[in-house]
Amino acid sequence: MAAQRELQRLCPDQLFRGGCSTPQCPLAHGARFCDICSVVCTSEKIYSTHARGKRHRSVVALGSKLFLLCQICNTRLSGEGTWIEHVNSIDHQSKAQAAGKSPAVYPRDPSNPGAIYCLVCKRSIIANQWTPHTRSEAHQRLQRNVLYRTRFEQAEQGQHGVSISHLDGGLDLGIITVEESTRGLQRQLTISLDASAPPVSISSVTTLSGTPNKPSSFSASAPKIGKKLVAGSSATINLTFRQAFRGRSEGRLEVKFKILSTQATFIIYRNLRAVVGNAADHEILRPAAPYVRRGRAQWKHGGTVVEGERPPALEAVQWAKKLPPSLIPSNLADILSNDNTREVLNQVRAQLPAFVNATHGQWFRVLLWVEESRMVEDLHAYDIEGAQFTKEGNLYTLPVPGLSEKRPSVVTGDTILAQIGGEGHTHKGFVHLVRRDDIRVSFNASFKVGARYTVRFQYNRTPIRRQHQALLASSAASQRLLFPIPGFEGLAQAITPTQYPVTLYNTQIATNAAQLQAVKSILQLRTGAAPFIVFGPPGTGKTVTMVEAIRQILRRQPNARILACAPSNSAADLLAQRLEALSTSELFRCNAVFRDRQSLPEDLVPYAFQRNNLFTLPPVPVLQAYKVIVTTCGNASFAYNIGMSDGHFTHIFVDEAGQGSEPEVLTAIKTVATVGTHVVLSGDPKQLGPVIRSSVARELGLGKSYLERLMEMSVYDSQTGRGRSFVKLVNNFRSHQAILDYPNEQFYNNELQVCGAATTINALLGSPVLVNSRWPVVFHYISGENERESTSPSYFNIDEATEVVDYIKKLLKDRQHPVRAEDIGIITPYYAQVRKIRLLLRKEHIEGAKVGSVEEFQGQERKVIIVSTVRSTRDLLSYDAKFTLGFVSNPRRFNVAITRAQALLVVIGDASVLSIDPLWRAFMNYVHLHNGWRGDAPTWDTNAPVQMGGNYAEEIRDAAAADMEAFMARLGLDDYDDAEGQANMERPFQEAE
Repeated sequence: MAAQRELQRLCPDQLFRGGCSTPQCPLAHGARFCDICSVVCTSEKIYSTHARGKRHRSVVALGSKLFLLCQICNTRLSGEGTWIEHVNSIDHQSKAQAAGKSPAVYPRDPSNPGAIYCLVCKRSIIANQWTPHTRSEAHQRLQRNVLYRTRFEQAEQGQHGVSISHLDGGLDLGIITVEESTRGLQRQLTISLDASAPPVSISSVTTLSGTPNKPSSFSASAPKIGKKLVAGSSATINLTFRQAFRGRSEGRLEVKFKILSTQATFIIYRNLRAVVGNAADHEILRPAAPYVRRGRAQWKHGGTVVEGERPPALEAVQWAKKLPPSLIPSNLADILSNDNTREVLNQVRAQLPAFVNATHGQWFRVLLWVEESRMVEDLHAYDIEGAQFTKEGNLYTLPVPGLSEKRPSVVTGDTILAQIGGEGHTHKGFVHLVRRDDIRVSFNASFKVGARYTVRFQYNRTPIRRQHQALLASSAASQRLLFPIPGFEGLAQAITPTQYPVTLYNTQIATNAAQLQAVKSILQLRTGAAPFIVFGPPGTGKTVTMVEAIRQILRRQPNARILACAPSNSAADLLAQRLEALSTSELFRCNAVFRDRQSLPEDLVPYAFQRNNLFTLPPVPVLQAYKVIVTTCGNASFAYNIGMSDGHFTHIFVDEAGQGSEPEVLTAIKTVATVGTHVVLSGDPKQLGPVIRSSVARELGLGKSYLERLMEMSVYDSQTGRGRSFVKLVNNFRSHQAILDYPNEQFYNNELQVCGAATTINALLGSPVLVNSRWPVVFHYISGENERESTSPSYFNIDEATEVVDYIKKLLKDRQHPVRAEDIGIITPYYAQVRKIRLLLRKEHIEGAKVGSVEEFQGQERKVIIVSTVRSTRDLLSYDAKFTLGFVSNPRRFNVAITRAQALLVVIGDASVLSIDPLWRAFMNYVHLHNGWRGDAPTWDTNAPVQMGGNYAEEIRDAAAADMEAFMARLGLDDYDDAEGQANMERPFQEAE
């Protein structure tokens, strides 16, 4: 039935039983249906790719259940343990003997019979790649890990009749307060010898850290070391744990024994663990439920769709020009249905034309479709099963988990779909109102209250259709806007400080040579020039410069008309607020009709236009009378779509241009700019670029901003273009020297100058939270644990969250260095950690501190910034820089995070993990060498030069492997060299092909 419904959905004429002749039907050309996934693959090639994809394999595995195929017995088996039992069974061995085959075979993947399932790497390998796979470094490393773990398991067991108490394999001290752990916590273990034990003596008792090169917080002693112990006797081991900082400590206890009759030795080993922290905080923050990868809500395609009433907002503006549909082409949709990202990337790349002026729009339209496909898929993660609506008047109310955090983001005018299991139709509802925790939706009169629905959120295509519209627009200015060449510089020569005297509105600019040069340059731009760029590193005042330039243009050119944009509402609001010297008849803050009216700052309300409590647009003649219109890049195409005259705007300014994708920023430029329009961009290509969800689109260039791409062109060369095509601001008005020095060296060629007010940037010198009282940067090394809960894949770290709040409490209590909660910003890369920190702040009744992601802090500053990096791991042998750090390991995120602070920067993280990344390692070296380090000492030489392209993950793995090898040697395993052979002892051989 699932197959039939899927075919019905895809086949418009429902002729699939005999083959469809409709040309547009994907089933007309040899489609194949996957009955495992209930997915139609529109060609044999697509099916083959699908069968190797993650989606198909995960469905076959039925969540966490793995199926393996024995080709000798033609039997599907569930799980690796079942497989081991099967190959050792009499039935299997008899069938193998009857077939003349070895019973020792590797399992096959039933979802792809041509693949072999690797029990070590836990994934399927195509048969012809099996030998290269087993020779790969990754496979062999995991083989070694298997051996290590096997040996540890053996050493944890009692041997020769000798045992140690706590036979669960470890000694967990639980959660201990800092005061207790600083004093030292003691435990006693018991060594027992049963009746079969030979006489032995204790040779040594040793404690080791779980991290190579890191001292252990555990110590141990045994009063009877060297003394004879006989059957039936016992001895004690005194264990002490001492640690002065919060965090988790793991290690191991190794007790070495000697058999007196033979002088042979053996080791019994125990895991050790303790958590230093606040038990109440851990209880509040612990996972509400174990993490389980969330499955997608079941959805039935096909059938009738009945619609509710459209909200008035959809009719608030009468557009003169309609947006193009710009639906994803079917051939591209086929490619994107493949779950193998690498294959999708290669196939999409093969379809792209050369990246030149004539094909620019075609190139980016493909990338937009790829991104849209990913966004639609990601939005399904928020689908709700078992949803119940309540009726309020003519509308239906639905609680939406995560709505207040915009997870999912829903605005008025969006649509949702709702189905009841077993029904053959779908209700399409329109969102009329979005509140904090619920939405109010209109449905058809046939909608039933009280039933349980599966709800699917629909992707709002309006913003992306606007971007397609801009890419399709033809423009006589395309060459100089998209691919400027030498000759398109804004100025023939760079302006000198004495040229073109100007009376400034903001007199502070007079003492800032770069800002003054930028303003003068914008006033003197040649007609038909390439976009002029104000390159503004953190805290250098690029928005101030843009505002001054706008006001100077209006003074000199009374007929000038300016469109000022930014990628986000918050950045556009800031731009408008800086222009509030203009009257409400001169400045218009243009808002999208769906914007939440509560989100517009109160002081900008007089500059907006509303009708019937909705943001809308005044008539075209009124619009054209404004001297400055401020809006977002995505909404800037209103001028084109409402029918304003071509060339109306003499200038287009885009602030924070590096944060928007190229199609997004071009939405504000390409449909509006003519040959005579001056275009000015400001931003910093070293900070965060656009947020792109699709790794394929990102790889193919959608993640590179328009600003960054332009600055790589010869017109913007640092030698010949500086002063002519761009100006770089270098006076930093935000940060203390200690905060600025490291990013200045890494990203800005040491050109930035500290110019912040001394009363601000020195405000926290001498604070008790500092390690070095004259140096306001702290790195706090804490060994935590990254956790997940329920169905959320986002990470959180309880130990770090507790530490963050402790710093805040200390800062707020310090009367000699007064700090308000509003002065504190907490940056963390994971949404789950944001939630946990907010929960602790509410518990402590602390209000006003902002907690958010790096993206939420770009363009902002706080007196104090605390960064929680979250990621931590105990499995040092499996270190992988990409997967261990995730997007913590991103230079631009790093740059933004550490350049928001004015007077104090505190970074809290697991140094052993962060040191994988060269940029983080160099930063930690910088802090350690300036005595700003708190917590356990670094596990590497902080004086050693950092290789920015170095593979420190490999270095850490090698250190862990050396630690394991030393352990193996202590066990007396001199034949360690054949680690792979030992690891394979329990594994069957592959049958001969």
